Amino acid sequence: MPSNPQILLDNRPTGEATLSNFKLVTSETPTLQDGEVLVQHHYLSLDPYMRGRMNDTKSYTAPQPLGEVMGGGTVGEVLESRSTLFTPGDMVVGMGGWQAYSVVTATTAPGALRKVDTTHVPPSYYLGAVGMPGVTAWYGLTSIIQDQPGQTLVVSAATGAVGSAFAALARARGCRVVGIAGGPAKCQYATTELGFDACIDYQQHTDAVSMSRALKLACPDGVDGYFENVGGMALDAVMLCMNDFGRIALCGMIAGYDGKPLPMNYPALILRSRLRIQGFIVTEHMDIWPKALQELGGLVVTGKLRPRESVAQGLAAAPEAFLGLLKGKNFGKQIVKLI
Repeated sequence: MPSNPQILLDNRPTGEATLSNFKLVTSETPTLQDGEVLVQHHYLSLDPYMRGRMNDTKSYTAPQPLGEVMGGGTVGEVLESRSTLFTPGDMVVGMGGWQAYSVVTATTAPGALRKVDTTHVPPSYYLGAVGMPGVTAWYGLTSIIQDQPGQTLVVSAATGAVGSAFAALARARGCRVVGIAGGPAKCQYATTELGFDACIDYQQHTDAVSMSRALKLACPDGVDGYFENVGGMALDAVMLCMNDFGRIALCGMIAGYDGKPLPMNYPALILRSRLRIQGFIVTEHMDIWPKALQELGGLVVTGKLRPRESVAQGLAAAPEAFLGLLKGKNFGKQIVKLI
C-alpha cells in the first residue's frame, strides 16, 4: 500500500486562518479489508464552508477535528477494490479529504463514494459544476427562489463555482441574471463567458447604498430572487432592490467566516417587502441530487455551462490556495491537482 501525504488541521485559527493552522504529514495507507476500496485522488476541492469547520463552534455540522485530515471533496481513480461495487479503473467522486489516497468503505447510501462518467465531463467538474456547488445552485434556484421565466435574479460571488452554475441554470430557464463579483476582470468574464446580463463590481462601492444604486440600474424591474454566498454589504444592497414577496436563498456568508459580526442594516425590509429568506445546506437534501446532476451535466455537454477553474499544483499548495479562496483570489472553482 502506498505512503500517503496528508494535510491535517494542526490548530484552530483566531481571527483569520493562516498557514500555521495546517500541518503536512505522511502516513501509511492501511491494508484493505472486505468491502473497502483504495482511491488515488486526482483532484481536491477547496470550498468556503471549510473555514467554518475550522472553528470549534456550534454549527450545522461538527467542527473539523484537530490532528485529523482536513475534510473535502475529491475525484479520483479506484486502484484496488475488495468490494463488488467498484473495480480498479473506476473514476469516483467522494469525500476523500486533503490527502493523496483514501481507503473507503463502499456503500450505496446517499452521499457515499459514487462512480462518474468522464467521457464528456472532465473529472474536475464533478467537484464544481456537476458536483456539490452545482447542486447547491440548483436547489437554491428551484426550491427556494422558485424561478419563473422573465424574472430578474441576482447572485453574489458570481464567477465562483456556485455562481457560474446558478447563471447557466437560470438563463436556461428563461430568467434575467445579474451577478456581483470583485474586480473588472471577473465582471467582464461574467458577462462575456458565463452569460450574465450584467455584473456589479462590489470593489467600486464602499457602502450598501452605493451598490444598490448600481443594482437598480442593472435591475430596472427590481429583483425577484437573490442567491446569497457572501452576506454583509452585498445582502444589504440587494435587499434595498428586492420586489415584494421576493425570495432569498442563503447558502454562504463568507464575509463573516473569520468571526466578524455581520449586522443586517435594513431588517425592516423583510417585513415591508414580505421577503422570504431561507438558509439551507445542500447535503441535507440528497434526494434531489440525481435530478440536479442530470440537468447540470446536460448544460456542460451542450456548452451552456463553461466553468472556469483555478488550479493549484500539488497537495502542499492546498493551504495557501484555500486562504486565497477566502480572500477572493481564485477565478472560478478552486481545485488542487494532485497527479
